[in-house]
Amino acid sequence: MKNILIIGGSSGVGESLVKRLKANNNLISTYHKNPQENSENVNFHEYDVISGSPSNLQIPEALDSIIYCPGTINLKPFNRYTEDELIDDFKINVLGFLKILSAFKRHLLNTDNPSIVLFSSVAAQKGIAYHTQVACSKGAIESLTKTLAAEFAPKIRVNAIAPSLLDTPLADKFLNSELKIKNNIERHPLKKIGEANDISSMVEFLISDNAKWITGQVINIDGGLSTL
Repeated sequence: MKNILIIGGSSGVGESLVKRLKANNNLISTYHKNPQENSENVNFHEYDVISGSPSNLQIPEALDSIIYCPGTINLKPFNRYTEDELIDDFKINVLGFLKILSAFKRHLLNTDNPSIVLFSSVAAQKGIAYHTQVACSKGAIESLTKTLAAEFAPKIRVNAIAPSLLDTPLADKFLNSELKIKNNIERHPLKKIGEANDISSMVEFLISDNAKWITGQVINIDGGLSTL
């Protein structure tokens, strides 16, 4: 069984990953505002990615994968975002990950085919109005994915997934009416809104031995929005 650390495994894509991976792996997962109970092969820890200390997490010496799920969706016109809001987004999306990586990179080096999976956004590559905060922090994630993949090769693989809007709790305010749902469906060439399982299935592949020749990639899973 592989040892996998999932930061943010209590809802959305993180919750889907816990359900998908727990049967055949040993999971260490965190939650912040949504308390979880331990179950077979899953140990949950309360953890705040901004103020929490990774040293409080009980991590085995050999770690096969780190999956960093926390994210934000704060959409505003350019002249309405504040510096504090931008910094908070950056702390959650970027600095929180770097803190985890600094603490547990050595654990990854104790296994064969270790991997890291991060999350970007379609807005980091495709110009979308009102996405200043998202584009800043997720653009940094995409650059980090390539930089770290180069630095950590050939030992640790680093990849990212860039979704469009997903039907998860994080996006509730954008899908809380029939009109909003219809408008978001129409934006995507496949005329569907993505689900958490659409993303977690790709993560499962990226951390597997079947993906041992894949690193430094940002993979778009977005209903065709980024390219069509």
